[in-house]
Amino acid sequence: MNIKKIAYGVASVIIAAPAIALAQFELPAGTNLPSGSILNIVTSTMNWLLVMVGILGVVGFVIAGIIYLTAAGDEDQIAKGKKTMIASITGVIVALIGVVFIQAVKSMLGGNSKTF
Repeated sequence: MNIKKIAYGVASVIIAAPAIALAQFELPAGTNLPSGSILNIVTSTMNWLLVMVGILGVVGFVIAGIIYLTAAGDEDQIAKGKKTMIASITGVIVALIGVVFIQAVKSMLGGNSKTF
C-alpha cells in the first residue's frame, strides 16, 4: 500500500514538473492567455467566486423576505422564510470571511506585510 502511495506521488510530481517549470516563463504575445503570477490568478478567481456567493446570498435574502411577507399567517411559509433568511445571511457571512482570509493569505505570501 505504501509503495502505491509513493508511486502516485512520484508520478504526480513528474507529470506536474513541466507545468511548474513553464509557469516561470512569460507568455508570448498574442496567446490570449492570462498573464501574471499564479498567486494573482488564484486570487482573482477566488475573488470572482466570492462575489458570486455574495450576490447569491443577497438574492436569497430578498427571496426569503418575499416568502416571509407573503406567508399571510401560514406557519409553514413563515418557518420557510426564516430558514431561508438564516441560510442567506450565513452565506453572506461566509463570503465576507472568505474575503478576509484571501487578503490575509495574499499579504502573507506577498511578503510585503509586517502585520501577519
